[in-house]
Amino acid sequence: MPERLDVLKTYKLFIGGAFPRSESGRSLPIAGGNGKPVAHIAHASRKDLRDAVEAARKAVPGWSGTTAYNRGQVLYRMAEMLEGKRLEFVEALKVSRRVGSGKGGAGGSPAKEVDAAIDRLVCFGGWADKYAQVLGCNNPVAGPFYNFTVPEPTGVVGVVAPKEAPLLGLVSLLAPVICSGNTAVALASEANPLPGAILGEVCATSDVPAGVINILTGHRAELLPHFASHRDIDGLHAAGLSGEEARLLREGVAENVKRVTVRGRTDWFDEAEWHSPWWIEPFVEMKTIWHPSGA
Repeated sequence: MPERLDVLKTYKLFIGGAFPRSESGRSLPIAGGNGKPVAHIAHASRKDLRDAVEAARKAVPGWSGTTAYNRGQVLYRMAEMLEGKRLEFVEALKVSRRVGSGKGGAGGSPAKEVDAAIDRLVCFGGWADKYAQVLGCNNPVAGPFYNFTVPEPTGVVGVVAPKEAPLLGLVSLLAPVICSGNTAVALASEANPLPGAILGEVCATSDVPAGVINILTGHRAELLPHFASHRDIDGLHAAGLSGEEARLLREGVAENVKRVTVRGRTDWFDEAEWHSPWWIEPFVEMKTIWHPSGA
Protein backbone atom coordinates (compact mmCIF):
# COMPACT_ATOMS: atom_id res chain seq x y z
CA MET A 1 0.00 0.00 0.00
CA PRO A 2 1.48 3.40 -0.94
CA GLU A 3 2.50 5.72 1.88
CA ARG A 4 -0.11 8.36 2.66
CA LEU A 5 0.90 11.98 2.09
CA ASP A 6 -0.09 14.49 4.75
CA VAL A 7 -2.28 17.36 3.64
CA LEU A 8 -0.41 20.37 4.99
CA LYS A 9 -2.36 23.41 6.10
CA THR A 10 -1.79 26.69 4.30
CA TYR A 11 -2.27 29.59 6.71
CA LYS A 12 -3.67 32.66 4.99
CA LEU A 13 -3.46 36.34 5.80
CA PHE A 14 -5.99 37.94 8.15
CA ILE A 15 -7.32 41.18 6.64
CA GLY A 16 -10.61 42.92 7.34
CA GLY A 17 -11.96 39.95 9.30
CA ALA A 18 -11.40 37.56 6.36
CA PHE A 19 -8.65 35.12 5.39
CA PRO A 20 -7.46 36.03 1.87
CA ARG A 21 -4.51 34.51 0.08
CA SER A 22 -1.75 36.88 -0.88
CA GLU A 23 -2.71 38.81 -4.00
CA SER A 24 0.62 37.67 -5.45
CA GLY A 25 -0.31 34.03 -5.03
CA ARG A 26 2.95 33.37 -3.20
CA SER A 27 3.39 31.12 -0.17
CA LEU A 28 6.31 30.06 2.02
CA PRO A 29 6.99 26.59 3.46
CA ILE A 30 7.54 26.22 7.20
CA ALA A 31 10.03 23.44 7.93
CA GLY A 32 10.16 21.28 11.03
CA GLY A 33 13.23 19.89 12.76
CA ASN A 34 13.74 17.21 10.09
CA GLY A 35 13.76 19.83 7.35
CA LYS A 36 10.44 18.72 5.93
CA PRO A 37 7.56 21.21 5.58
CA VAL A 38 4.95 21.13 8.35
CA ALA A 39 2.78 23.91 6.93
CA HIS A 40 2.69 26.77 4.44
CA ILE A 41 1.99 30.44 5.07
CA ALA A 42 0.92 33.24 2.75
CA HIS A 43 3.78 35.47 1.55
CA ALA A 44 2.36 38.98 1.88
CA SER A 45 3.14 41.67 -0.68
CA ARG A 46 3.00 45.47 -0.71
CA LYS A 47 -0.53 45.26 -2.12
CA ASP A 48 -1.58 43.06 0.80
CA LEU A 49 -0.18 45.68 3.18
CA ARG A 50 -2.19 48.40 1.43
CA ASP A 51 -5.35 46.29 1.69
CA ALA A 52 -4.70 45.73 5.41
CA VAL A 53 -4.22 49.46 6.02
CA GLU A 54 -7.47 50.24 4.19
CA ALA A 55 -9.32 47.73 6.36
CA ALA A 56 -7.72 49.14 9.51
CA ARG A 57 -8.57 52.75 8.56
CA LYS A 58 -12.17 51.81 7.85
CA ALA A 59 -12.45 50.21 11.29
CA VAL A 60 -11.05 53.20 13.24
CA PRO A 61 -14.31 55.16 13.80
CA GLY A 62 -16.25 52.17 15.08
CA TRP A 63 -13.49 50.77 17.31
CA SER A 64 -12.40 54.11 18.76
CA GLY A 65 -16.06 54.95 19.38
CA THR A 66 -16.70 51.69 21.21
CA THR A 67 -16.89 52.08 24.98
CA ALA A 68 -13.66 51.34 26.83
CA TYR A 69 -15.48 48.70 28.86
CA ASN A 70 -16.53 46.89 25.68
CA ARG A 71 -12.99 46.98 24.28
CA GLY A 72 -11.84 45.35 27.49
CA GLN A 73 -14.46 42.63 27.04
CA VAL A 74 -13.20 41.95 23.51
CA LEU A 75 -9.59 41.58 24.70
CA TYR A 76 -10.75 39.25 27.45
CA ARG A 77 -12.64 37.20 24.86
CA MET A 78 -9.41 36.98 22.84
CA ALA A 79 -7.71 35.57 25.94
CA GLU A 80 -10.50 33.00 26.31
CA MET A 81 -10.19 31.86 22.70
CA LEU A 82 -6.40 31.77 22.89
CA GLU A 83 -6.78 29.54 25.95
CA GLY A 84 -9.03 27.27 23.88
CA LYS A 85 -6.28 26.92 21.25
CA ARG A 86 -3.55 26.51 23.86
CA LEU A 87 -2.27 23.12 22.64
CA GLU A 88 -2.25 24.29 19.01
CA PHE A 89 -0.15 27.32 19.97
CA VAL A 90 2.24 25.17 22.00
CA GLU A 91 2.83 22.92 18.99
CA ALA A 92 3.29 25.93 16.72
CA LEU A 93 5.89 27.41 19.08
CA LYS A 94 7.79 24.12 19.16
CA VAL A 95 8.47 24.53 15.43
CA SER A 96 10.80 27.50 16.02
CA ARG A 97 12.68 25.61 18.72
CA ARG A 98 13.10 22.51 16.58
CA VAL A 99 14.80 24.52 13.86
CA GLY A 100 17.02 26.39 16.32
CA SER A 101 15.40 29.83 16.24
CA GLY A 102 13.22 31.74 18.63
CA LYS A 103 15.24 30.78 21.73
CA GLY A 104 17.16 33.89 22.58
CA GLY A 105 14.60 36.29 23.95
CA ALA A 106 11.82 33.88 24.86
CA GLY A 107 13.21 32.69 28.17
CA GLY A 108 10.59 30.01 28.71
CA SER A 109 8.92 26.88 27.40
CA PRO A 110 6.23 27.04 24.72
CA ALA A 111 3.57 26.39 27.35
CA LYS A 112 4.91 29.21 29.50
CA GLU A 113 4.89 31.56 26.52
CA VAL A 114 1.26 30.76 25.69
CA ASP A 115 0.22 31.28 29.32
CA ALA A 116 2.03 34.63 29.43
CA ALA A 117 0.34 35.75 26.19
CA ILE A 118 -3.07 34.90 27.65
CA ASP A 119 -2.26 36.83 30.83
CA ARG A 120 -1.11 39.83 28.79
CA LEU A 121 -4.41 40.04 26.96
CA VAL A 122 -6.29 39.82 30.26
CA CYS A 123 -4.05 42.57 31.69
CA PHE A 124 -4.66 45.06 28.88
CA GLY A 125 -8.31 44.10 28.77
CA GLY A 126 -8.38 45.37 32.33
CA TRP A 127 -6.49 48.55 31.46
CA ALA A 128 -8.91 49.43 28.64
CA ASP A 129 -11.28 51.38 30.89
CA LYS A 130 -8.66 52.51 33.41
CA TYR A 131 -5.60 53.80 31.54
CA ALA A 132 -7.24 57.17 30.83
CA GLN A 133 -7.32 57.94 34.55
CA VAL A 134 -3.60 57.17 34.79
CA LEU A 135 -2.41 58.98 31.64
CA GLY A 136 -4.91 61.85 31.75
CA CYS A 137 -5.18 64.56 34.37
CA ASN A 138 -7.21 67.40 35.83
CA ASN A 139 -5.21 70.60 35.30
CA PRO A 140 -5.21 73.49 37.80
CA VAL A 141 -5.95 76.78 36.01
CA ALA A 142 -6.68 80.35 37.03
CA GLY A 143 -10.19 81.50 36.26
CA PRO A 144 -13.70 80.03 36.21
CA PHE A 145 -12.77 77.06 34.03
CA TYR A 146 -12.55 73.31 34.36
CA ASN A 147 -9.50 72.04 32.44
CA PHE A 148 -8.69 68.40 31.86
CA THR A 149 -6.53 66.30 29.55
CA VAL A 150 -7.71 62.98 28.13
CA PRO A 151 -5.95 60.44 25.87
CA GLU A 152 -7.45 59.62 22.47
CA PRO A 153 -6.36 56.90 20.03
CA THR A 154 -3.84 57.80 17.33
CA GLY A 155 -5.46 55.80 14.51
CA VAL A 156 -3.81 53.00 12.51
CA VAL A 157 -0.67 51.52 14.06
CA GLY A 158 1.76 49.14 12.36
CA VAL A 159 3.10 46.35 14.59
CA VAL A 160 6.30 44.45 13.75
CA ALA A 161 6.76 41.34 15.89
CA PRO A 162 10.19 40.16 17.07
CA LYS A 163 11.76 36.96 15.82
CA GLU A 164 12.03 35.59 19.35
CA ALA A 165 8.92 34.88 21.46
CA PRO A 166 6.79 34.89 18.28
CA LEU A 167 3.47 34.71 20.15
CA LEU A 168 4.19 36.61 23.35
CA GLY A 169 6.17 39.30 21.53
CA LEU A 170 3.36 39.89 19.04
CA VAL A 171 0.65 39.98 21.72
CA SER A 172 2.74 42.30 23.92
CA LEU A 173 3.13 44.81 21.09
CA LEU A 174 -0.47 44.47 19.88
CA ALA A 175 -2.48 44.60 23.13
CA PRO A 176 -1.56 48.16 24.24
CA VAL A 177 -2.26 49.42 20.71
CA ILE A 178 -5.79 48.07 20.36
CA CYS A 179 -6.98 48.45 23.97
CA SER A 180 -6.85 52.24 23.59
CA GLY A 181 -9.01 52.30 20.45
CA ASN A 182 -6.38 52.10 17.72
CA THR A 183 -6.54 49.57 14.91
CA ALA A 184 -3.50 47.54 13.88
CA VAL A 185 -1.69 46.06 10.91
CA ALA A 186 0.73 43.47 12.29
CA LEU A 187 3.63 41.63 10.67
CA ALA A 188 4.13 38.26 12.35
CA SER A 189 7.53 36.96 13.41
CA GLU A 190 9.62 36.05 10.39
CA ALA A 191 11.43 33.27 12.31
CA ASN A 192 8.18 31.50 13.15
CA PRO A 193 5.03 33.09 11.69
CA LEU A 194 2.72 30.21 12.64
CA PRO A 195 1.64 31.65 16.03
CA GLY A 196 0.81 34.96 14.33
CA ALA A 197 -1.24 33.21 11.66
CA ILE A 198 -3.16 31.22 14.29
CA LEU A 199 -3.75 34.44 16.25
CA GLY A 200 -5.77 35.61 13.24
CA GLU A 201 -8.07 32.62 13.81
CA VAL A 202 -8.40 33.68 17.45
CA CYS A 203 -9.41 37.19 16.37
CA ALA A 204 -12.00 35.85 13.94
CA THR A 205 -13.78 33.96 16.73
CA SER A 206 -13.46 36.46 19.59
CA ASP A 207 -15.73 39.43 18.78
CA VAL A 208 -12.90 41.54 17.32
CA PRO A 209 -14.62 43.78 14.73
CA ALA A 210 -13.45 43.33 11.16
CA GLY A 211 -10.37 45.42 10.40
CA VAL A 212 -9.37 46.15 14.00
CA ILE A 213 -6.55 43.57 13.85
CA ASN A 214 -4.96 42.60 10.54
CA ILE A 215 -2.09 40.09 10.44
CA LEU A 216 0.41 39.64 7.62
CA THR A 217 3.07 36.97 7.20
CA GLY A 218 6.13 37.36 5.02
CA HIS A 219 9.62 38.84 4.85
CA ARG A 220 10.61 41.90 6.86
CA ALA A 221 13.03 43.11 4.22
CA GLU A 222 10.19 43.31 1.71
CA LEU A 223 7.55 44.93 3.92
CA LEU A 224 9.38 47.19 6.42
CA PRO A 225 10.02 50.00 3.91
CA HIS A 226 6.30 50.11 3.12
CA PHE A 227 5.34 50.14 6.80
CA ALA A 228 7.60 53.17 7.19
CA SER A 229 6.51 55.07 4.08
CA HIS A 230 2.76 54.39 4.07
CA ARG A 231 1.07 57.73 4.78
CA ASP A 232 -2.07 56.21 6.26
CA ILE A 233 -0.20 54.42 9.06
CA ASP A 234 -0.11 56.80 12.02
CA GLY A 235 2.36 54.98 14.26
CA LEU A 236 4.68 51.99 14.49
CA HIS A 237 5.37 49.59 17.36
CA ALA A 238 8.27 47.23 16.70
CA ALA A 239 10.71 45.05 18.59
CA GLY A 240 13.67 42.83 17.88
CA LEU A 241 14.92 44.91 14.94
CA SER A 242 18.51 45.12 13.82
CA GLY A 243 20.16 48.52 13.87
CA GLU A 244 19.71 48.79 10.12
CA GLU A 245 16.01 47.86 10.31
CA ALA A 246 15.37 50.42 13.07
CA ARG A 247 17.17 53.08 11.04
CA LEU A 248 15.09 52.17 8.00
CA LEU A 249 11.85 52.71 9.94
CA ARG A 250 12.94 56.04 11.41
CA GLU A 251 14.25 57.41 8.12
CA GLY A 252 11.18 56.24 6.24
CA VAL A 253 8.80 58.10 8.55
CA ALA A 254 10.74 61.37 8.46
CA GLU A 255 8.53 62.68 5.65
CA ASN A 256 5.18 61.54 7.04
CA VAL A 257 5.81 62.26 10.74
CA LYS A 258 4.35 59.09 12.23
CA ARG A 259 5.30 57.98 15.72
CA VAL A 260 7.89 55.21 15.85
CA THR A 261 8.44 53.13 18.99
CA VAL A 262 11.15 50.47 18.71
CA ARG A 263 11.75 48.25 21.72
CA GLY A 264 15.27 47.00 22.36
CA ARG A 265 16.24 43.76 24.06
CA THR A 266 13.59 42.89 26.61
CA ASP A 267 12.43 40.13 28.91
CA TRP A 268 9.01 39.39 27.47
CA PHE A 269 8.03 37.55 30.66
CA ASP A 270 8.66 40.53 32.95
CA GLU A 271 5.14 41.37 34.14
CA ALA A 272 6.28 44.39 36.13
CA GLU A 273 7.55 45.93 32.89
CA TRP A 274 5.04 44.75 30.31
CA HIS A 275 1.84 45.08 32.33
CA SER A 276 2.32 48.82 32.73
CA PRO A 277 -0.22 51.26 31.20
CA TRP A 278 2.73 53.34 30.00
CA TRP A 279 3.07 50.94 27.05
CA ILE A 280 -0.21 52.50 25.88
CA GLU A 281 1.06 56.09 26.05
CA PRO A 282 3.01 56.20 22.72
CA PHE A 283 -0.18 55.36 20.81
CA VAL A 284 -2.54 57.99 22.16
CA GLU A 285 -2.80 61.72 21.56
CA MET A 286 -3.46 64.02 24.49
CA LYS A 287 -6.51 66.28 24.10
CA THR A 288 -6.93 69.19 26.53
CA ILE A 289 -10.44 70.50 27.09
CA TRP A 290 -11.55 73.80 28.63
CA HIS A 291 -15.03 74.10 30.06
CA PRO A 292 -16.71 76.85 32.08
CA SER A 293 -17.01 75.80 35.69
CA GLY A 294 -20.19 77.83 36.32
CA ALA A 295 -20.92 80.63 38.73
